[in-house]
Amino acid sequence: MRFEAGNFDIAVVGAGHAGCEAALAAAKLGLKTVVFAVTLEGVANMACNPSIGGTAKGQLVREIDALGGAMGYIADKTAIQFKILNSAKGPAVYSPRAQIDRKMYHIEMKHELELCENLELKQAEIVEILTEKDEKGKQYVTGVVTHLGAIYRCKCAVLCTGTYLKGRIIIGDVSYSGGPDGQFPANKLTDSLVSLGFDILRLKTGTPARVNKRNINFDVMDPQYGDEKIVPFSFLTEKPEYEQTLCYLTHTTPETKKIIMDNLERSPIYNGDISGVGPRYCPSIETKIMKFADKDVHQVFIEPCGAHTEEMYLQGLSSSLPEDVQLEFIHTVTGLENVEVMRPAYAIEYDAIDATALKLSLEARSVDGLFFAGQINGSSGYEEAAAQGIVAGINAAQKIKGKEPLIIDRSEGYIGVLIDDLVTRGTKEPYRMMTSRAEYRLLLRQDNADLRLSEKAYEVGMIDKARYDHVKEKERLIEAEEERLKVTSASPKESVNEYLESKNSTPLKTGCMLCELLRRPELCYDDITEIEKRSREGRKEDSKETSQIPELSDEIKEQVEISVKYEGYIRQQRQTVAQFKKLERKKLPPDLNYSEIGNISKEGREKLDKIKPESLGQASRITGVSPADIGVLAIYLKAKGLDR
Repeated sequence: MRFEAGNFDIAVVGAGHAGCEAALAAAKLGLKTVVFAVTLEGVANMACNPSIGGTAKGQLVREIDALGGAMGYIADKTAIQFKILNSAKGPAVYSPRAQIDRKMYHIEMKHELELCENLELKQAEIVEILTEKDEKGKQYVTGVVTHLGAIYRCKCAVLCTGTYLKGRIIIGDVSYSGGPDGQFPANKLTDSLVSLGFDILRLKTGTPARVNKRNINFDVMDPQYGDEKIVPFSFLTEKPEYEQTLCYLTHTTPETKKIIMDNLERSPIYNGDISGVGPRYCPSIETKIMKFADKDVHQVFIEPCGAHTEEMYLQGLSSSLPEDVQLEFIHTVTGLENVEVMRPAYAIEYDAIDATALKLSLEARSVDGLFFAGQINGSSGYEEAAAQGIVAGINAAQKIKGKEPLIIDRSEGYIGVLIDDLVTRGTKEPYRMMTSRAEYRLLLRQDNADLRLSEKAYEVGMIDKARYDHVKEKERLIEAEEERLKVTSASPKESVNEYLESKNSTPLKTGCMLCELLRRPELCYDDITEIEKRSREGRKEDSKETSQIPELSDEIKEQVEISVKYEGYIRQQRQTVAQFKKLERKKLPPDLNYSEIGNISKEGREKLDKIKPESLGQASRITGVSPADIGVLAIYLKAKGLDR
């Protein structure tokens, strides 16, 4: 029996990393919001790796924070080790990563939801999306239904179902219906989506076993230390101080390989029991052994699951082999010979949609007011999910307010790359964000996310004026210092040259602008400050000039240094972005009939009709649409007066 349970503006289905950000964003923007979790113990659960950030993922977290999201500052509060990855490769690919106390992250994020105004958190499985049709026959959302028959009316719904949709746990020849970490699955909502016309994909992911720390022989492993200088995720976190915990690096052995190879026919990945497509960039140990047959050993990172537990995560040993095989091969890993396995590894299959059915706002084209975010769109990872969640939550709110959606394009953020890839190209396997996917990555650095996205966040109401003004002042100070370095020179004094030689830098023969010195790879901003001070020593205006050397924060110094050192590359990339923007500004009518346009290839026409790109730029990125098709389309738009 069904009954009316409440009226809301927005209903968010799922309270994982996507759902939390979607719900908090919608509520923050003043919309009455309800968020549903299959179990409240699963709110913001870190079912796989107990970490946040990493290569490209760290950039996503910084962008979520710049947009006013929660993941960054909750991660800062619950982190137990911080690191900047790729620090030897240059700022374009620097990526923050932190080991997280997974239980505390859940507690803090759940509390954030509980305290949030305009937001209600409820434990229930959603089994149906209710819709009606308008006078033109277009479907629109009217509510959601729980497994107990409760109807929650809403104007928009955001589906953030993670790996719960028809979730199936697989451990060797044992499989059962279930969600991650032994939770309940959501078995009925898929049928509702099919009835609404969505194409369903079957995907798969997995997670390694967890072991007890007390039985690990760390003496034969390599300790992995956190960074001495901590770079937090959130731009609001000031000078974080942590007693950082250790991670460890060890390796499998030839015996590990032999055991897995001897039992390969018992692996569901290879015997046909798993139909879902797994993640390419986070393979199981059996897949790694098969794919890299020439390698006898593989890396395994031992990572703590929290500060108040002995449970350790075996990064690199994801598997779906039977439990007896897992126990056997885990005990052949160096240092794990006597370890106690607390939870076996497992694979999980789940349903997702074809994300090409969505607009760039993450709203479905066929159902008004229905938004999707996270793994239901084919992505993998907490960070990718949260990034989509905040955009979907903001855009659901914008829709109800009658405002334009927030669209972040590929030149503005990793979030833009992520969403554009999913919506424009789709995916047949769990999508993972990587720096190589971002063609403008020198501009989309983790350190300048606030400078890139704060204006958008302020315009939609996600950050207040005080925070926005702080960012604008930071921007002003950066620009002022860049200009000052261009007009301030260092003299070839003996003390200056002594300092340059101490840094293995060529001494000066004549005066040199400070910006030119800063371009030297061996010198950093603080070196330039010291050179300027030495250059001014003994001048009549000494005290006056010294006081004019600005006292700048580390983050401003970093921005200035990157801007000066990479000025030529940055200028070149901005010129490329300008060309990209031209195509993005050429909007395509949503009702354009591509079958009427002659000379477009058959495949191109089919793809354009299916995806309904929002701009000529998006159309050019659709697989199967050729440059010739884009040329024909551009001529057609101009002839019809649609070229604007």
